[in-house]
Amino acid sequence: MSGETAGQRAREADREAVLAANQAFYEALENGDLEAVEEAWLGAADADDKGGVVCVHPGWPMLRGRAQVTRSYMLIMMNTEYIQFFLTDVEAEVHGDVALVTCTENILSGGEAEEEGELGPLVGGKVVSTNLFRRTPAGWKLWSHHGSPVLTSGDDEDED
Repeated sequence: MSGETAGQRAREADREAVLAANQAFYEALENGDLEAVEEAWLGAADADDKGGVVCVHPGWPMLRGRAQVTRSYMLIMMNTEYIQFFLTDVEAEVHGDVALVTCTENILSGGEAEEEGELGPLVGGKVVSTNLFRRTPAGWKLWSHHGSPVLTSGDDEDED
């Protein structure tokens, strides 16, 4: 019986570590910290500039390799004055050295202000995401991120 309890504790510790890695990734994006975003992904030992990691942003083509993925986040950060993620429906499953996190990204972002000293327009959006992590000696690292936009009822009304 105690073996089961120890196993359950280990699985829960893994799950909590994966959830922390997932949260750290979104906090790095909110802070515009490209170095921390890069650190969230698999490193050079597991991925190179041609493969090893995969990322799909809503509306973008599939990106493969550290160079394309890093460049995509750099472009997002350069063109976004403000971004905040309110994660809901967060679920994590750990299977050995692989973990799957699904969540809804409720995103609030702001563009550039028309006049200096003013706030730019704020826009809300919703994306469902699947984040796949792998266990490494440096902790849980992103292997794949896939985000798909969620159409809201307001989007449907535009078609009428």
